Amino acid sequence: MASGGNYRNGIHKGTVKVDRPFSAPSNLRTSSSFKSKLPAATTTSSNVRRSSPASFGGAAKDDNSVPGRVRVAVRLRPQNAEELVADADFADCVELQPELKRLKLRKNNWDSDTYEFDELLTEFASQKRVYEVVAKPVVESVLDGYNGTVMAYGQTGTGKTFTLGRLGDEDTSARGIMVRSMEDILADISPQTDSISVSYLQLYMETIQDLLNPANDNISIVEDPKTGDVSLPGATLVEIRDQQSFVELLRFGEAHRFAANTKLNTESSRSHAILMVHVKRSVLEREVTFSSESDNPSHSVNTFKPPVIRKGKLVVVDLAGSERIHKSGSEGHTLEEAKSINLSLSALGKCINALAENSAHVPVRDSKLTRLLRDSFGGTARTSLIVTIGPSPRHRAETASTILFGQRAMKVENMLKIKEEFDYKSLSRRLEIQLDRLIAENERQQKAFEDEVERLTLEAQNRISEAERNYADALERERIRCQMDYMESIKKLEEKWVCSQQKHDNNDFIDETYRGEGLVGSVSEEVSEVKKLLQNEIHLRKVTEEEINNLKNQLVQFTCSEAGGNVDILKLRRMLEDEFHQKKKLEEEIMILRSQLSQVTFESDQTGRYLDRGGSGNGFSGLDSASQVRHPQFKDASNGPRTSITNLHEQVGLQKILSLLESEDANVRIHAVKVVANLAADEANQERIVEAGGLASLMMLLRSYEDETIRRVAAGAIANLAMNEANQELIMAQGGIGLFAMTAADAEDPQTLRMVAGAIANLCGNDKLQMKLRSEGGIKALLGMVKSRHPDVLSQVARGIANFAKCESRASTQGNKTGRSLLIEDGALPWIVQNANNEASLIRRHIELALCHLAQHEVNAKDMISGGALWELVRISRDCSREDIRTLARRTLTSSPTFHTEMRRLRIEVQLQL
Repeated sequence: MASGGNYRNGIHKGTVKVDRPFSAPSNLRTSSSFKSKLPAATTTSSNVRRSSPASFGGAAKDDNSVPGRVRVAVRLRPQNAEELVADADFADCVELQPELKRLKLRKNNWDSDTYEFDELLTEFASQKRVYEVVAKPVVESVLDGYNGTVMAYGQTGTGKTFTLGRLGDEDTSARGIMVRSMEDILADISPQTDSISVSYLQLYMETIQDLLNPANDNISIVEDPKTGDVSLPGATLVEIRDQQSFVELLRFGEAHRFAANTKLNTESSRSHAILMVHVKRSVLEREVTFSSESDNPSHSVNTFKPPVIRKGKLVVVDLAGSERIHKSGSEGHTLEEAKSINLSLSALGKCINALAENSAHVPVRDSKLTRLLRDSFGGTARTSLIVTIGPSPRHRAETASTILFGQRAMKVENMLKIKEEFDYKSLSRRLEIQLDRLIAENERQQKAFEDEVERLTLEAQNRISEAERNYADALERERIRCQMDYMESIKKLEEKWVCSQQKHDNNDFIDETYRGEGLVGSVSEEVSEVKKLLQNEIHLRKVTEEEINNLKNQLVQFTCSEAGGNVDILKLRRMLEDEFHQKKKLEEEIMILRSQLSQVTFESDQTGRYLDRGGSGNGFSGLDSASQVRHPQFKDASNGPRTSITNLHEQVGLQKILSLLESEDANVRIHAVKVVANLAADEANQERIVEAGGLASLMMLLRSYEDETIRRVAAGAIANLAMNEANQELIMAQGGIGLFAMTAADAEDPQTLRMVAGAIANLCGNDKLQMKLRSEGGIKALLGMVKSRHPDVLSQVARGIANFAKCESRASTQGNKTGRSLLIEDGALPWIVQNANNEASLIRRHIELALCHLAQHEVNAKDMISGGALWELVRISRDCSREDIRTLARRTLTSSPTFHTEMRRLRIEVQLQL
């Protein structure tokens, strides 16, 4: 609400220490002419008031109590526009001496009364200084576990609501005590262990109404018969997580507060506003943190101390202003409101007088206001009172009454008491959750170990069987080859021998004998060499058979032996992996030979066409000239707008551009694939590229070339084409998944991996390709790329998993799928759970969607619970930044019987939070 004047920033001259009880300044002089003197020190006075059941506080003193007098500060409002005109010829009735903590109230031009207060705030004091002097010590006490009260009292129009409830929307420096208090509280607490809840009420015509729920307009006061504590169980209690939500609550409450236009204030408050802030804090230094990695699992629960909870309550009271009817001009219903306000303020004044005079009876039950402030005056709360006054001499009587109220309040002393209790429920709940986690983790590890042993056994058996078959086939082929070579050698030797006999029929007997012996000797040498080769082959076959027998024996030892089983498994795995690597190298060599064959075929075709046209010289001169002419165009295509690429392809022809993909010039090939990639980004060109064989050429480039730039751009072009559903089936039919998996395994460039992951992610969004994509290793290829840890790659992997999970969820809803998720079967769940709270928002959003889609199918619930996904779903339902994902997670958790049973067992609740 607006106040009578505008406050300007003042200079902060100091802050109040709060590590000791409030006390009066010790260096102030008092005289007999003062209307009021400060109370004597509470530790030495013999007549200090003791709390009794009849006192305002109603609390007895105990060993944990600390004395604390009510501190009172005076704030002077600057002159408003009306006073500047009406009081132009008169001096202000109030003079402040802040350095002496004194206030002079003029009776006339030559006489005045002097009063002393804890703090004096001039009309130039800033809102920040007012908060630090008046409210900050109270807020710090509340954070330490004490109750605290900050109250504003004064004539209507003197700036009480401005001081306490100003929101500071237009000017942040004008923020009032309510907003600044919550800022300090939120900055000091820990969201993980502490909590803040707020109630906002108004006392109107002796009825307590809820400003956060206007329909709740008659709240009852409940008193504890043992302790005398006052509570309002019917009031709305809202949990606060951030400053913005608190400001919105205040704005909502102020909109429902009663106000009226009087002669003294255009927006005069007609009710007392009461803000209650409940702060619950865990005392961390006295807690024993439970460790899930304890070396002694049989550790007794008795060694854990229950956490200590401190409960502090801050009460900020914006009292309605006192007014005189003839000055405010109230009439009708406004007059009735003024009577009610004055009666409640009068009852408060009587209680303050009784407490100041140590009266045996305090009339606390005369008004609901005094009952609500039972703990603030004479109780256990640390209380600061700010009295607001105006400078106008026309309202001197009201100003004097306000000053005397503050003087009496300074004589009231409270006994501060910290509010602590042990949180046994929290300890029990924490131990139960930790026990359930350990049990689930143990079961999960046991199952994973058994599955791993079974998988290794089956894999070893399969590899041994495959090795036996391969060795047997190799031996048979080698035996047949050796036999054929032997027969061929014998045949050649026989032919040579016959020819030699025919040539030497007429020679001498000696020469003939000599030559015959030489021929027989040479034949014998060749025969012996063939026999040696055959013996070597036989020896190799025996060695191979012995290796097979050794592998069989090792398999038998693996199945029978328990002590050394793991070592034998590792040896077998290393041997089989070596054989697999040799096989892979052979396949790569075959791929290279095929690529070279395709290149030679292409060059021969080009040469033939050139010779058919009657050309001469170099057969690729035309291709070279084309590359020389089009180089500038390719450069423009990579840097200029996409329209230049379209013009280029219309001028040159798509077929010629695709033919340049197989050019021997690396620069021409790189520019050509960039042009095709840019063309593929436009849906209008995708069909023509595929029809012209561009998809096959791009896949050939991805398969054949090791240049990282070509592979990256080619993968990006294929990813663009994979956005079309018709092209997705062609990519799958041409072995695209296997090609992507091979590229992902070889590539080290994160951008190449990002393009490959993006292509697979596009394929994952096709319902028709789910089974085939999984059977050809698409999911495992995606999961294999997370090893790069690059955010762009992880984002595409997360998108692919989210697309796959969404298609599965759709198929399950339509009744086309009944089994558990293929993602879970391929081992994707641990990575999904691990990255569900990733720092990158894009990765986190895809993973959260994937978890929600997986959880919609009931058959996946048990696997998700054992894999730790339930905790992430609960977190998503509470903390996700997107409302639609939070709603989907909550709906999934509440609709699944399995999740519902597990959450009930773990005492987890899914609820809406402000």
